Amino acid sequence: MRIMQLDRQSTLFPPTDLALREPNGLLAIGGDLRPARLLAAYGAGIFPWFTPGDIILWWSPDPRAVLFPNELHISRSMAKFLRKHDFEVTINQAFADVIRECADQREEGTWIGEDVQQAYVKLHELGHAHSVEVWQEDRLVGGLYGVLQGSLFCGESMFSRATNASKTALIAFCEHFVSFGGTLIDCQVLNAHTESLGARNIPRSDYLHHLRIDQNKVINPACWKPQTIISREFAIKPHQNCP
Repeated sequence: MRIMQLDRQSTLFPPTDLALREPNGLLAIGGDLRPARLLAAYGAGIFPWFTPGDIILWWSPDPRAVLFPNELHISRSMAKFLRKHDFEVTINQAFADVIRECADQREEGTWIGEDVQQAYVKLHELGHAHSVEVWQEDRLVGGLYGVLQGSLFCGESMFSRATNASKTALIAFCEHFVSFGGTLIDCQVLNAHTESLGARNIPRSDYLHHLRIDQNKVINPACWKPQTIISREFAIKPHQNCP
């Protein structure tokens, strides 16, 4: 099957059911990273992922990894860690630093080149992309960032420079997001890290169904006001404790 080359003058994408099975989810190439195109992509269940300097690749894998907030899994050891941690977790206080750290963390190479960083910082400035920061003694040691689609958060990347820092970021964000009306977190492709916290694969068609519903919901904008969401103490809900 031929891969569609995007028109730089249009933000239209081909239907996701035309994505390749191998490599899984490759749908289109080319285009650019301007806000209108990125928002059109996320609105259709598509995201960019490519090697810096190469042509932009657009993906919609099947299956799709997601985290339903009510399935958040906190192991006994993680719950114990959270009760004793010395982290502070914030929202939208250092977006550019978080995406830069996500890029620098990848020893095997990163797709988060300077053009990608600039594109997502622009989305952040427009109110569409958000970050979670984990601090330890005023040092940024973990975090994540992603793009909002209504009540669905499309997670892009995370990093950790201290034990359990990125897990703490996701757990804290999940609790915070739900409390303001968030319904689903997109993890794109399942890995051991997110799976350990309860993420699982669902068919792409199911993900697109959730996306169509959730992107029309509006959550309380106070969710994204720069703020501290964890400071020294963390409340573990009983249904989240797992062996």
